Amino acid sequence: MGGRPEILFPLFADMETLSGVGPRTAQALARIGLRRPRDLLFHLPQSVLRRHHVQSVQEMLRKAGRNMDRMAAAAASRGPGHVTLEATVIGHMPPRQRSRPWRVEMRDGEGVFQLVFFHPRADYLKRILPEGARRVVSGKLELFDGIPQIVHPDYILPPAAAGEVPDFEPHYPLTEGVSRKQMAKAVQGALTRAPELPEWIDPALLTREGWPAWRAALTAVHAPESDADLSPMAPARARLAYDEFLAHQLALALARRTNRRGKGQRSCGSGVLRARVLSAFPHEPTGAQRRVIGEIEADMANERRMMRLLQGDVGAGKTLVALMALLIAVEAGGQGVLMAPTELLARQHLQAMQPLAGAAGVQIEILTGRDKGSERRRKLAALAGGETDILVGTHAVFQPDVVYRDLRLAVIDEQHRFGVRQRLELGEKGDAADILVMTATPIPRSLALTQYGDMDISVLDEKPPGRQPVKTAVVSMQRIDEVVAHMRDAIGRGEQAYWVCPLVEESEQSDLTAAEERFAALRARLGEGVVGLVHGRMPPEEKDAAMARFVAGETRVLVATTVIEVGVDVPAATIMVVERAERFGLAQLHQLRGRVGRGGKPATCLLLYKAPISGSGRRRLEILRQTEDGFRIAEEDLAMRGAGDLIGHAQSGLPRFQVADPVSQTRLMTMARMDARKLLHGDETLCSSRGEAARLLLWLMERDKYISLISVG
Repeated sequence: MGGRPEILFPLFADMETLSGVGPRTAQALARIGLRRPRDLLFHLPQSVLRRHHVQSVQEMLRKAGRNMDRMAAAAASRGPGHVTLEATVIGHMPPRQRSRPWRVEMRDGEGVFQLVFFHPRADYLKRILPEGARRVVSGKLELFDGIPQIVHPDYILPPAAAGEVPDFEPHYPLTEGVSRKQMAKAVQGALTRAPELPEWIDPALLTREGWPAWRAALTAVHAPESDADLSPMAPARARLAYDEFLAHQLALALARRTNRRGKGQRSCGSGVLRARVLSAFPHEPTGAQRRVIGEIEADMANERRMMRLLQGDVGAGKTLVALMALLIAVEAGGQGVLMAPTELLARQHLQAMQPLAGAAGVQIEILTGRDKGSERRRKLAALAGGETDILVGTHAVFQPDVVYRDLRLAVIDEQHRFGVRQRLELGEKGDAADILVMTATPIPRSLALTQYGDMDISVLDEKPPGRQPVKTAVVSMQRIDEVVAHMRDAIGRGEQAYWVCPLVEESEQSDLTAAEERFAALRARLGEGVVGLVHGRMPPEEKDAAMARFVAGETRVLVATTVIEVGVDVPAATIMVVERAERFGLAQLHQLRGRVGRGGKPATCLLLYKAPISGSGRRRLEILRQTEDGFRIAEEDLAMRGAGDLIGHAQSGLPRFQVADPVSQTRLMTMARMDARKLLHGDETLCSSRGEAARLLLWLMERDKYISLISVG
């Protein structure tokens, strides 16, 4: 595929090759993800400072529509803004005490004002501000005890150098160890390296949207002159956001085409096994389940390979859909595999599927990292020989020595960690096996396009009969004794409860202490052996054992610091207590609530908050109290928190955009998706002049690993 094009070399050089960036500054910039000059190009200003050129301080005060008396009334007020003016140095006023500031009195056309310096070097100040000299000063004008002053001016220059003071100054997001001036200088240094590049955007689209060329867009975004220039809709910013979306959608389209190209196998099921399972199933599938099963059946019967995402809210019945899909593979003479992120979830899938598979005469087996020696060899032999029809397990099911006789379908459950590239690699265990990815985290359409744009999407938007609505209450921590009493009554009726402790950000140790204290307090109130504990520092086998005791009903209350596994199914659990719920994200709280109400009995979710609570914290809890619709909750969560952490874990698998925002710029992303597909449809190898420019874009946006897919097929 060749290496990075030479024209981009200066943008991917070390940060220290920029003037004024030493090792320490480079290290500080790296902390916020700025590692090369290329990253600085897309590190955009968050505000713009306007300097007013005036003849005198009084003129500025009049411009601001204020007079000295009103200004003096608000001592140390924010003042009217930043000024640039020429004035004469009257004299220096050294402080009487070391803790006091050094003042320099200045005279302009109408009166006097002061320059103020804390911890000054006297000789330096006298050198740059000699008495009687004319100087241009620029900085923030404030009033203190009725006296106009500029504290630590940004610029002090002789009148001949007045042109060096900018009228507008971009302000960038900073990090400790990098000053405003250092950041601005580094960005300007990176800008001088930005080459003129050929245009990768469709010319008609460029004209229609009124967007500038790439190099011109960069220059414009780093020289804003008003708040309007900072808007995501400003032409230069919108163009750069579109570039990011286009690179991402090209990568997804290349991955999708590679999947489609590798001809899949046609898996046409007879329906016999599925009919047996449905007759053993306690209730009728919902309309949504039937529709989605039909979509999967049509995909699997097609000779193109299936890549489908199945989204279903908590308790929407994904397991039945997954089993029916796996049975299509078995009916067609092949095998299926279901991979879950943890052993506990894998065992739970097995328990749910085994009775139904047994009724159909289908052999189902589990394989996890715990299987060793002769037992593992026996399972692998049965799989390779075709005796095992469906394998359930953890990532162990894809290890090199696991061989399938004829793998037709891979189902991946709750795998947020998997990016596009890994999905490409998963089907290699079979001859281009079909792939079904399942998630219980409702993902708004904008993010589904971003994260799963290489896949077709099915949505389960109905709940099976028997699922009880969960009553949600928002309760102050001061009423914790009532909550424990409510829990004791429920345990007396044979019910079970979760108690989730918050993540305390200071340290894992304090998380653990908080959970252990809550565990000890509940055990003292409810009795020995009634309460179990799960926390992040436990060895996996201890954690599994504690979960297993709760699943088996040996412990009645489970205290946990780590979020209870998505998908954990304990039908007798009817109470979910979330302590300090205001610290959790909406999606997390929705997932936690979904752990209860699975057994037909009325269920309760108690969100305990500690006053005072922030406005956004209150809004999150209120939304949760109002609705159980996961998609509405996901949209609200997205609006409140942005795309980065929608799923409530750091490993959401979402691409990192520097300029683009999938939430507010869905229109641009949809346009980029259509354009990427259109470009590849007409120029499969990206060899036209626009295609070559698009390759440059993939390199620039660090999606170059997908360039290797251009020649695949």
